Amino acid sequence: MRILATDNLKKEGVELLQKAGFDVEATGKLSPEELKEKIKGVDVLIVRSGTKVTQEVIEASDKLKIIGRAGVGVDNIDIPSATRKGIVVMNAPTGNTVSAAEHAIALLLALARNIPWAHASLIKGEWDRKRFMGTEVYGKTLGIIGLGRVGTHVAKCALGLGMKVLGYDPFISRESAERIGVKMVEFDELLSLSDFITLHVPLTPHTRHLIGEKEFQKMKKGVRIINSARGGVIDEEALYNAIKEGIVKGAALDVFEEEPPKDCPLIGLPEVIVTPHLGASTLEAQFNVAVEIASQIVDALKKGIYRNALNLPAIPTGEWKEISPYLQLSEKLGTFLGELCEKTVKEISVEFLGDLGVSQYSILVSAVLKGMLSVILPGSITYVNARMLAEERGIKVMERESKRGEDFTSAIRVKVVEEKGEREVTGALFERKIPRIVSIDGFGVEVEPEGNILLCYGLDKPGLIGKIGKILGDKGINIARMTFSRKRKGGEAITVLNVDSPVSERIREEIEKLEDIDKAEVIVL
Repeated sequence: MRILATDNLKKEGVELLQKAGFDVEATGKLSPEELKEKIKGVDVLIVRSGTKVTQEVIEASDKLKIIGRAGVGVDNIDIPSATRKGIVVMNAPTGNTVSAAEHAIALLLALARNIPWAHASLIKGEWDRKRFMGTEVYGKTLGIIGLGRVGTHVAKCALGLGMKVLGYDPFISRESAERIGVKMVEFDELLSLSDFITLHVPLTPHTRHLIGEKEFQKMKKGVRIINSARGGVIDEEALYNAIKEGIVKGAALDVFEEEPPKDCPLIGLPEVIVTPHLGASTLEAQFNVAVEIASQIVDALKKGIYRNALNLPAIPTGEWKEISPYLQLSEKLGTFLGELCEKTVKEISVEFLGDLGVSQYSILVSAVLKGMLSVILPGSITYVNARMLAEERGIKVMERESKRGEDFTSAIRVKVVEEKGEREVTGALFERKIPRIVSIDGFGVEVEPEGNILLCYGLDKPGLIGKIGKILGDKGINIARMTFSRKRKGGEAITVLNVDSPVSERIREEIEKLEDIDKAEVIVL
């Protein structure tokens, strides 16, 4: 496998990938045109913030399976385009947590004590102590917008400085915040009560210009603003106006709406401290994120374990051992039904019976869809894009859970609705690891979901199985396994055979012409 690492990824990450047996090319920052050319034949792309992975770059790739971001922010990666093409996007969210939090605290203290301006004055030969009168942060109120890893570490540092800390994050419970000493409040309350405000949220359509003109009007006069998260979460023009109006006493910015910034009105204002996106620029952080993303990629390619994947359902690391056999079973069930169905699937439901021993089932649904769509659609179908492609085709996808395991401790039942009717298949794991199909269209069976499979629907009549066997034997096709099921004596029945050789259309038709055979179908798994 070929891996391309741009933006001068630390050598420790490169070496980890090389030791795992991968062919790694490490480069500096590449232009869009250079990247579009180099991406051809590459299986994995690793970037930092300097490389823009655009739709054009993604479309130019022909083998790309994973885009890894050595760091947390992924606004430089077109995730929807990657998802559509079935490419996993993952980040390394923990490696630079401490560095990013410490930089926010450094900016806060620099604002409070006028350190950059005092430094600039002194090196010019001035000694003007009164001009740079500061304020203590002890006892002041810090409002933290976003209490993820970085925001939480900032809170702990601020509490250590004796600050009162307010928090706003709709995804964090009040109880978990209060355990570390943060008082959770509503957004407007945080704006109106804080002496300092720091932002630690990703840049998304929902957070773009989260702080704008209306928000500045709600703030305490003399507030100081810190943004070391992402440019764009603050409206730079609105911040400029709020400083000019005297609402904001000072601002410290490590990130900008355009990087490097061009014609940004905030740069050069005497109330504003600026740094060139240094939040993760420590030796420790760069080592940590390089090793973190490299180890995740090794796990993904070698073990099928995807940690911190942003466009895959999250699976706790400890559950991968339990869920991996079910992933294989789910995909087999999807492929089985894809072979049986026409291309007019309207609805697919996946029901989880009993206790599978996993906390959530979304990725198993994706596996079913991957198996089914790989049969009926051209192109690359993966866990990443399977659900999106199903929805684009107007296929209704449903997920159900039932604690009643019927004949098995746990099982997965998949039902497909198409124009001509319904098809259903159920699978289970024997000994928690051996996949088996245990029901087809309501007939109880035991079928190995592998290789060439022949399904014969008909009536329960003496000698019928022998006739099927004779046709196959005459054509040199060996039967490896066979299962038979009926709903009542002499009534509807199914014979399922695992065979060692492909069953041609001509042979299938010959079997289907047998008396008491209604239909014969061939599945290849």
